[in-house]
Amino acid sequence: MIAALLRITEVTYDCIYQDFRPTSGIETMSVLRNDRRKSVPVDVGGVVMGGDAPIVVQSMTNTDTADVGQTVNQVAALAKAGSEVVRITVDRKEAAAAVPRIREQLDGLGIDVPLVGDFHYIGHTLLEEFPACAAALAKYRINPGNVGFKAKKDKQFSRIIELALEHGKPVRIGVNWGSLDQELLTHMMDENAKAAAPLDATTVMHEAIVRSALDSAALAEDIGMSRDQIILSAKVSAVQDLVSVYSKLAERCDYALHLGLTEAGMGSKGIVASTAAMGILLQQGIGDTIRVSLTPEPGGDRTREVIVAQEILQTMGLRAFVPIVAACPGCGRTTSTVFQELAKDIQDHVRTRMSEWQTTHPGAETLNLAVMGCIVNGPGESKHADIGISLPGTGEQPAAPVFIDGKKAVTLRGAHIADEFKTLVENYVAQRWG
Repeated sequence: MIAALLRITEVTYDCIYQDFRPTSGIETMSVLRNDRRKSVPVDVGGVVMGGDAPIVVQSMTNTDTADVGQTVNQVAALAKAGSEVVRITVDRKEAAAAVPRIREQLDGLGIDVPLVGDFHYIGHTLLEEFPACAAALAKYRINPGNVGFKAKKDKQFSRIIELALEHGKPVRIGVNWGSLDQELLTHMMDENAKAAAPLDATTVMHEAIVRSALDSAALAEDIGMSRDQIILSAKVSAVQDLVSVYSKLAERCDYALHLGLTEAGMGSKGIVASTAAMGILLQQGIGDTIRVSLTPEPGGDRTREVIVAQEILQTMGLRAFVPIVAACPGCGRTTSTVFQELAKDIQDHVRTRMSEWQTTHPGAETLNLAVMGCIVNGPGESKHADIGISLPGTGEQPAAPVFIDGKKAVTLRGAHIADEFKTLVENYVAQRWG
């Protein structure tokens, strides 16, 4: 595990310094893109997942879908943060009835993000009884572990597939080890126990997850669904298990894959676990769309999971969403908090400005900035950036040299360094991507 992460770190470091330099970003991304697993592209409401399309960032609401206002607000916030697809829970009649109104209000706000319906247990009934809901959704998520039980399982799964075909919608067949098909698992455990050389229980569990996904996809194809209408996921909550399961799944099919660590956790634990697991798989070229399933801290912002997903892809050189701000961690030479405050101020500024820059200055997302705290590495790091500033450390002269495209351009002094540096950034973006 440590060795694998070290290899990723080495490659990622190289990608950061190549991908966001003015002349080499496209070349670096194309090298990584060519190494991606070949999958069948799926169109989800105008957003393509798989094939040669960029890896898609998605998220899920945690509002009661029946509450139209709250759900619309959260979907809008997630979309504004950069979620390219948003999944909503459709768990009962009131939720199903609300979906077309949610879609209508989002359209009225000019938010065209595709909505995915998350169905469990009674999805076939809800889709049948609420055709407007079925039409408003861009994709249906089906869990083969709880779509039905015993004799009803295949019948109810088949009905959802039939309804998806009637409405021209793709599906995600999403296996989750917390709700794995117990009939299949029991059968495989029994067969394994009879084997001359039985496998360990974890290996059998992994195989059961993969089999559940592949068998369900085969059934969907038998009913009439084409491969460009099927996305698979096989989620678990432990890093090594996720790597093992998706590696097996990727070897045995060419369906587009939805990648994510389920129940990743809260705060730094959830971020680290998701990054470790998905970083390994993404570096192997596995994954066509990702979701970081963070548990929001009390009063926390749901959009955090979108930002983390973007940062995983961007730091690996797979996509660019907002300008990168490199900043030193601070030490005894940087007792002032000025560089910390400026780094945060600049990061917040460019993230806010990207909503406009996407239209007025396309390409600005590849901008590489540096905010450094002292003379030791400050000038050198700033020269590597497109535009960088080296603030004075403890005992240094109160001057902040600014480097643009590797050359010292100006030295800032006084109480308005932050505003002056932001003006320099704005001018650089306007000149380079005007």
